[in-house]
Amino acid sequence: MTGLLWEYDGYDPAEERLRESLCTLGNGYFATRGVLPECAADAVHYPGTYAAGCYNRLASEIAGRRVENEDMVNLPNWLPLRFRPAGRDWLTPDTAPVTEHHQVLHLDPGVLERRTRYRLGADGALLVRQLRLVHMAEPHLAALRTDLTVEGRTAELDVEAALDGSVTNSGVARYRDLDGRHLTHVETGSAAAPGTVWLRCHTRTSDTAIGLASRLAADVPVSDGHDALRAVQHLRLSLEPGRTVTLDKTVALHTSHDPAISDPLRAALDHVADAPGFDELLTSHITAWEQLWRRAELDVPGDPGRILRLHLFHVLQTLSPHTADLDVGVPARGLHGEAYRGHVFWDELFVLPYLNLHLPEVSRALLHYRHRRLDAARHAAREAGLRGALYPWQSGSDGREETQELHLNPRSGRWLPDHSRLQRHVGSAVAYNVVQYCEASGDTDFLHAEGAEMLLEIARFWADSATYDEHLGRHRIRGVVGPDEYHDAYPGAPGPGLDDNAYTNVTAAWVLTRTLDLLRGLPEPRRRELIERTGLEEDELARWEEVSRTLHVPFHDGVISQFEGYGDLAELDWHGYRERYGDIRRLDRILEAEGDTVNRYKASKQADVLMLGYLFSPAELHSLFAWLGHRLDEDTWSATVDHYLHRTTHGSTLSGLVHGWILARARRTDAWGFVQEALRGDIADVQGGTTGEGIHLGAMAGTLDLVQRCLTGLETRDSELWLDPVPLPELSSYGFSLRYQGHWGVRLRLRHGQLEAAMPKASGPTPIDIRLPDRVVRVGPGEKVRMRLPD
Repeated sequence: MTGLLWEYDGYDPAEERLRESLCTLGNGYFATRGVLPECAADAVHYPGTYAAGCYNRLASEIAGRRVENEDMVNLPNWLPLRFRPAGRDWLTPDTAPVTEHHQVLHLDPGVLERRTRYRLGADGALLVRQLRLVHMAEPHLAALRTDLTVEGRTAELDVEAALDGSVTNSGVARYRDLDGRHLTHVETGSAAAPGTVWLRCHTRTSDTAIGLASRLAADVPVSDGHDALRAVQHLRLSLEPGRTVTLDKTVALHTSHDPAISDPLRAALDHVADAPGFDELLTSHITAWEQLWRRAELDVPGDPGRILRLHLFHVLQTLSPHTADLDVGVPARGLHGEAYRGHVFWDELFVLPYLNLHLPEVSRALLHYRHRRLDAARHAAREAGLRGALYPWQSGSDGREETQELHLNPRSGRWLPDHSRLQRHVGSAVAYNVVQYCEASGDTDFLHAEGAEMLLEIARFWADSATYDEHLGRHRIRGVVGPDEYHDAYPGAPGPGLDDNAYTNVTAAWVLTRTLDLLRGLPEPRRRELIERTGLEEDELARWEEVSRTLHVPFHDGVISQFEGYGDLAELDWHGYRERYGDIRRLDRILEAEGDTVNRYKASKQADVLMLGYLFSPAELHSLFAWLGHRLDEDTWSATVDHYLHRTTHGSTLSGLVHGWILARARRTDAWGFVQEALRGDIADVQGGTTGEGIHLGAMAGTLDLVQRCLTGLETRDSELWLDPVPLPELSSYGFSLRYQGHWGVRLRLRHGQLEAAMPKASGPTPIDIRLPDRVVRVGPGEKVRMRLPD
């Protein structure tokens, strides 16, 4: 195996959860954390295997209330393989002397390698070498090769392999007061095929059936010894010094969500019986990864390029071509852990713009996830007394609101009301993703059908949410929470919610105008069908036009206000709090533990107003504000950026990304620090322990998109590629390929102030127009064009 490595040397219990997340292997269908196979769940390690879209709902008693939560289920653990000198304790790095430990994630082939040397008394050692894969070509297969070598003296070794159905969801400390026992009716047994055992179970309430089968290949007899929750295999090895014994464990996983099967266990048994040996599996797995890397080619030199490669690796493991066949959304923490319960938030806003230009079929499937839950969003709007579609802040299996009503402040130990479900701007994110996908892919079929229906219902919701204020002479959207999340109420107010969040109102105006434009341009037969299907009335369109022009955007002191009344809040003693606490990313928890509330202060958790500069180019943002009756000049925007830069704690990994993006386009000298924070967010675990609970998928994908769209100024509109590069000194040379409106393998490269664009001969039948600020360049199939950029 060759290619880029992500390596860890030495064993450090404090770092294990982080390593396990970053060494997760997956294929878009399921993923398994990078835990050592001999280690069980405890205070150090957390084995976890998660299938995309596999959820279960349980109720718990918390703070005197019955609370329901739906979780992405931790499935039976297929990894267990442990060993010990005969008659002695099982070896783990936590219980036995380790003289060498090395873990290597091979990014190009998608393989995890480990090498550990255990000391056996004064004169011996056991060397354990393992290769692991979760197959990228065969999404239901995984495999583990284990080489065992005794050094110094002969040894009798007991080995136990298992499928473990005793697992629970317990990987996030603050959720452990909640019921995490999602599996029931666990059964185990042995198959007729030699060396093969099986396990089946169901989820407790969603009744998803799960089947696993494991084939253990060894040169010695294997005996079975199952217990109630584990399918177990035993073998004894007589090892001579220097002689290596190899054990290959191949596993198949199916659930009742899978198409074209009658029974998950039968499918798993058939699949594992037909699976080739480890070497052949490894070859086909590497080939599948090679094909995937070609589709997502990204060439950035130096350490930033290495980190971006890791980010791309985890994005592709969570959302691979296999995802296109599934009914799943974008899990905010990947398939890497249990934080956020595996829910779908707005993170697709940061993920789909990247996927659109590489795996558009995956983007389409992720948007189908939203369309299939449109009826649930309509129901939520009706429950709120409004027309249209109200998408949930947190979504899971069926599209209902999954946001918890209570959350734990671990600093104070108190359970507090959670009002984050008032972040209704998630609907605008869905609409934005529909438009972005269709512009990049040219998929007018989707735009005119499912996309148009979603846009219409989201626009209808925003128009119905707006109330006219006679005093202001404008429409207002009241009682919401913005992306900031810190502010969920006015100081001393009896109830939650804020009025006229600027991000919410501006994006709502954008949705209304884009939807009106789309309806005007629809073919008449489709327009008629859509109007009949949705019951759209003509007077609604006139109202949409009016609301889109008159939504209130508050200002204070010459800058855009985060919400109405923001300018009246108190200033925080930033210096004092930083001196007292050091890390104040979670200022809300700090203040609540002190008996105070962040609602009193001009302090933001993450980018809110500035998100507008992330979504829209300067020209588009100025045009939007002009449509709303405001002049947004460069001085006002620059002052707004400064205002919030000094009042944001970056309590979300998305915040550094957004700030780096904005500054890269507006103030390059200040951008690199934020870009670095975005790049290092997970690998350095800057949020203080959160990465061990699952990677931050939106932030990882956002760093890829920062190179792809931000630094190049790339936009896909009017059937042209618009480019306006602004290279950072630290990222001035890079290249990538993309798939644009049916053209495969379009390559862009920037270096030394020169932009190179190339199309393969077989990329597509027509040329592409590339629009630069000062000219338009046409690139045809088989052509390469070099363009000198202005200084």
